[in-house]
Amino acid sequence: MSALLPLSGLVDYLALLAAAPKGDLEASIVFLVDELPYCWQDAYRLMTPRPTGISRIRLQTFEYIYDDLATLEARGQVPWSPTAESRLVAVMGRSAPRPRSRSRDDNRLRGFIGRTESEFGPNWDKGHYIAHELGGAVDGMEANVFIQRRDLNRGWSAAGKVYRAMERYCRVNVGTFCFSRPFYEDDTSKPSFLEFGVLRTPNDLWVQIFDNRGRTIRDDAPAHERL
Repeated sequence: MSALLPLSGLVDYLALLAAAPKGDLEASIVFLVDELPYCWQDAYRLMTPRPTGISRIRLQTFEYIYDDLATLEARGQVPWSPTAESRLVAVMGRSAPRPRSRSRDDNRLRGFIGRTESEFGPNWDKGHYIAHELGGAVDGMEANVFIQRRDLNRGWSAAGKVYRAMERYCRVNVGTFCFSRPFYEDDTSKPSFLEFGVLRTPNDLWVQIFDNRGRTIRDDAPAHERL
């Protein structure tokens, strides 16, 4: 397998789409909405060698599949870990651009972890699995926020240009079914890879995997300073 792809957790979307109803976009969406969460949860457990507390949360036009580790720790169902974090499994739904409540969302972003550059360094942003412009939000769903390579988030790199083109397609074509899914190589909430998918026609599921690896200031800090 290419070193530019994650080593586990891949889903065979071609095979899955081949089993969907033929020639009917809405029927294909219904099929994927039913099947994808189970595929993703199985793939996630391959990446996560610990008990999981997976829940599904609906917010506006998107459904967030979330591993709520903090609740398991609070109940004493798993031992507390200084590195393990609650984190997103996947999110899917239909693009629904809406006006951004900038001040409210920006305040929530500032409260998430801390100031990006001082915590992680100049090469990182607080990205959204589903962008504001597609109907994603911070308010009410911090699981939608993650530490993202700046060149990817802002479309500076070649991969970033593809990523932004996929988001642009969803923004222009309101109601497009799309999803975002992180790949993890450790027990933190920072993904090593990011998968983004867009259903353009009943037979055309556009899926790309983007590299989000790299060390941050926090990675290089002594363990007691990361808490």
